[in-house]
Amino acid sequence: MPIYIALLRAVNVGGTGALPMTELKTICEELGFTDVKTYIQSGNVLFRSDESETAVEEKLDAALGKTMGKRPGVMVRTRKELDAIVADAPFPDAKPNFLLVYFLPERAPADALENMVAPDGEEAKLAAREIYVHYPNGSGRSKLKLPALKPATSRNLNTVRKLAEMAAAMER
Repeated sequence: MPIYIALLRAVNVGGTGALPMTELKTICEELGFTDVKTYIQSGNVLFRSDESETAVEEKLDAALGKTMGKRPGVMVRTRKELDAIVADAPFPDAKPNFLLVYFLPERAPADALENMVAPDGEEAKLAAREIYVHYPNGSGRSKLKLPALKPATSRNLNTVRKLAEMAAAMER
């Protein structure tokens, strides 16, 4: 049975969209997902399901929409996809907490980085359904403008590594 990692958008960030992870776990179990595990209070959940990636993404987003009053946006990846995201991370000299992976709901257009405004020296690289952004001064005060990031949810490389490790452990 495949292991999926769901990354929720706009959950528990800045006091908006508060959803306790215990409630997220319960919602996933009620949807029939098994071996459900959450990680930190920012909307990360791992689980097993026989359904397709697209099906679990839609089911979870719809269920969260009912609970939260609006769909937050859910990006689902497999363990192998997360492993590849970690392995392919650019900017090898970047501190892992200053390298954010933006998970997109679908493949970004090839020109997604063309309108980027990076006043603090931010660098970005387009991947499959992700955009990597290195914030040399941290993301907190960055003035980066990149419209392609609007539908995305981000996790720093440390978090992505941990989620990949958790998913690998579930396979053992």
